[in-house]
Amino acid sequence: MNKPMIGVLPLYDTDKKSYWMLPHYMKAIEDSGGIPVMLPLTTDEDMITTLAHAFDGFLFTGGHDVNPELYDERMQSVCGELCMERDQMEAFLFHKVIALGKPAFGICRGLQLFNAILGGTLYQDIPTDMEAEQKIVHQQKPPYTNLVHSVHIKKDNLLHDILQTDQIQVNSYHHQGIKTLSDQLVAVAIAEDGLVESVVMPGYSFVLAVQWHPEYSYAVDGYSQQLFAAFVRACSSARFKSPVQDITV
Repeated sequence: MNKPMIGVLPLYDTDKKSYWMLPHYMKAIEDSGGIPVMLPLTTDEDMITTLAHAFDGFLFTGGHDVNPELYDERMQSVCGELCMERDQMEAFLFHKVIALGKPAFGICRGLQLFNAILGGTLYQDIPTDMEAEQKIVHQQKPPYTNLVHSVHIKKDNLLHDILQTDQIQVNSYHHQGIKTLSDQLVAVAIAEDGLVESVVMPGYSFVLAVQWHPEYSYAVDGYSQQLFAAFVRACSSARFKSPVQDITV
């Protein structure tokens, strides 16, 4: 059986000037029947285009804060470390991937990146910027396998089709999040404080992102396992080859 080859966006250590990867991303894909490959970090558009054609699907990982310049804001002091090369590579790759009709799965930063490059905005720091009647923990302490707050899942969308439930418990390790939702995305899961926890892109078979970290909870949580299984199935299927579409940002 031919397993799908899945490109995994690399993490970057600024101090050590090195690429690295959390094994949880790779193991979850492997256990779900895919072959994960960490991509190089590059802004060479010809190379990125080649990568977009070479792999069956792409996992956009967590990590650095998204540069506020992507959503036309100045960087505040509460904003965390940036990686301009990641922003540039991932934005260009995302457009190529969805133009080819290939699956794109975003986790944490991945969700924020999808929203920012499609015209939405972000809270640069949730504790500072977000007003909510009910405060919940979005930056939990280890172990990250613990599930710390609930998420309500809307009906009639890809996420609900995968999980077949209206509510789940999730882990949470982020300080940024969606402030204004892109008009090209639909919010399909919401936290108790109103924060968007998952989005899909209508008109595409599998463009899905979640704010939580199913790669950490994968070993102990059935819903996390279902998410990765659905992603790998999407990467395996020829029916996820959509016609090229233009994206207005």
